[in-house]
Amino acid sequence: MTDNTLPARATVPVEQTWDLASIFPTPADWEAACQELVGLLPGLSSYQGRLGESPQTLLEYLNRFQDTARLAGKINVYASNAYSVDTLDQSAAARAGQARSLFSRFHAAVAFTDPELMSIGFAKLRQWMQDEPGLAFFAHYVDNLERRAAHVRSGEVEEVLAMTSDPFSGPSSVYAALNNADLTFQPAVASDGTQLEVGQASIGGLVTHPDRAVRRTAWENYSDGYLRYKNTMASTLTAAIKQDVFTARARGYESSLHASLAPNNIPPEVFHNLIEVFKKNLPTWHRYWRLRRKALGYEHFHVYDIKAPLTQDKPVVPFQQAVDWICEGMAPMGEEYVSILRQGCLQDRWVDWARNKGKREGAFSSGSQGTRPFIMMSYADDLFSLSTLAHELGHSLHSYYSRISQPFIYSRYSLFVAEVASNFNQAMVRRYLFDTQPDPGFQIALIEEAMSNYHRYFFIMPTLARFELEMHTRAEQGKPISTDILINLMADLFKEGYGDEVDFDRQRIGITWAQFGHMYMNFYVYMYATGISGAHALSGGVLAGKPGAVERYLDFLKSGGSMYALDALNMAGVDLTQSEPVEKAFAVLAGLVDRLENLLG
Repeated sequence: MTDNTLPARATVPVEQTWDLASIFPTPADWEAACQELVGLLPGLSSYQGRLGESPQTLLEYLNRFQDTARLAGKINVYASNAYSVDTLDQSAAARAGQARSLFSRFHAAVAFTDPELMSIGFAKLRQWMQDEPGLAFFAHYVDNLERRAAHVRSGEVEEVLAMTSDPFSGPSSVYAALNNADLTFQPAVASDGTQLEVGQASIGGLVTHPDRAVRRTAWENYSDGYLRYKNTMASTLTAAIKQDVFTARARGYESSLHASLAPNNIPPEVFHNLIEVFKKNLPTWHRYWRLRRKALGYEHFHVYDIKAPLTQDKPVVPFQQAVDWICEGMAPMGEEYVSILRQGCLQDRWVDWARNKGKREGAFSSGSQGTRPFIMMSYADDLFSLSTLAHELGHSLHSYYSRISQPFIYSRYSLFVAEVASNFNQAMVRRYLFDTQPDPGFQIALIEEAMSNYHRYFFIMPTLARFELEMHTRAEQGKPISTDILINLMADLFKEGYGDEVDFDRQRIGITWAQFGHMYMNFYVYMYATGISGAHALSGGVLAGKPGAVERYLDFLKSGGSMYALDALNMAGVDLTQSEPVEKAFAVLAGLVDRLENLLG
């Protein structure tokens, strides 16, 4: 869609929206659920000081805890999803805020749980699990708690830390409101003078536009929108970084990085190995920039040319076609997997793919046990949108299998493995399209999409991870953080990545950190790169027909949070404690550059 206006949310066809009524039929039903949740909290709190009475009492509490948590999850998904697709809706905004507050109250009410379990003693808890079969499922939780015991504080302190979740959401909430609702951009201007609206839902299509004037003005005006609020953006990010440092210190971690990795039992070497392999392979990216500049015939190559189409034969891919191709690409996973995927997209309305005013940027998969694995995106009838849909469906199928296979406490998989299933789907679908769509123009467009994905996950995200590490280290050392420091560090890191191949607009490139809400998730971005590495290793096994590869992968999806992330990946067939999978993913990247060079002649 290239219209210079986006439709209002109320006008988009219902089949392009997700079915939030499957959670609660009406906002009134949601309000009733909120009241129900409030009424359940005292009952949970009444178990404080009683968990050590008997294994039966503990089991009773755990069952009530899981039931209540399931309700809280549904409440939160309904409210946050409704706000995500229409940030201009003040009623939706109010419900999202109310849900966050209720979530905080829930966590405060159960904050005594882990300290009290520790006071019972791990030997006794393991004996109880033998004596009471109903507690057998709790084994991994207890093992993980024992591992984290040094960082779990007293019940009183845990309650206070739980209560910080709502006020500590302030920086990210301010950022979200500014980024998704209040921030406005000057329109892009085409070569013929036509103006095109720049917004979070349209920027992705504009920076891939064949008209260089559109790409340039869209990128410049998008960046300038953030630069106008650079001081506000810097203040919110600085506050979030300092909150991360506070939480790490409150729990006795060595650093914010350690605090982020520890819950997933990830050694710091995984992070640092990724960064070192990334830096070593930057010449592959420099080669790609040179190839693009030559193919486009430009004397000067800019950031806004990175996604410029190399062929005029831009494939048009309607939503239905995308679903069909994704299903065909995932066929090696078996009939059940494909059937669930197809029904979710076309019958059960998992996907909100409309483009409308007020819809937040990007795409995501969301949900909780008891809801559908919803997907939000803005579909644009192209290969990029197809790939995004395949990506998010990877998340959704992972969530689907995890939630139906595990009790609530394990129904959420680790963030560390979250990007594996998503990139697995993309790798599978790309391979299918490479094999079945021989047209050179299509092949070039497909490589462009793949490289765009790699650019985000294997270039942007590792660069942001390096930025994140430096900023948290500065905060931990008591060094100042300012707007200029943030912009200049970001610019320096990107200068290293772009080398001498890309003309450099220091301020506009330096504000890139403000364009990613991921910065408000403590050391999350590096996992995109480890995820794509694991995905290519696992998809390679499935596509090669290795015995048991499909079954092991499905077992990985079903494991949810019932085992440590690295153990789950090892079970599936990949070891991310080693640099080898990351090196192999870079080899795939280099192979795509080779293929493109051959196609371009």
